Amino acid sequence: MYNNKKICVGSEVQYGPRTAGESLQEWHTNTDLGCNVKTILSSDCHLMPGKEYTGVLKLDFQGMDDDYYYRDSHYTFVETLPATAGKRNPHVFRGKYITITRRDDGSLRPNFKPIKMGAGFSIDSYAIGVCDELRQALHGLVEE
Repeated sequence: MYNNKKICVGSEVQYGPRTAGESLQEWHTNTDLGCNVKTILSSDCHLMPGKEYTGVLKLDFQGMDDDYYYRDSHYTFVETLPATAGKRNPHVFRGKYITITRRDDGSLRPNFKPIKMGAGFSIDSYAIGVCDELRQALHGLVEE
């Protein structure tokens, strides 16, 4: 493990010369060279370049002798599901005027989208549009 705070980071043009210690004051900057990382992902088969993953990185324990940890620099990364996974009340219909969500008990809830009242706004056209969308959505969602 290396703790080198003399490495310059960031754009000198934008921020001027800075050391890693200045830019990451609250962080412990360590580098493990030549490490192996085993990934356990739920969203992709392999790591995708540039994509950020949320999860837990664990240093695999290799043993200990006289208060010194032996490591072969082997890590395991397990991707965790985002907090929105299994979203409550998912949208089952998205229209111009309304959305319909399904609650946990299976019931349907219509929700009005914000009304855009501008030049040429017609109450009758709006009401007919809402009626048409309700009929279209419920026709596909409710068995007769």
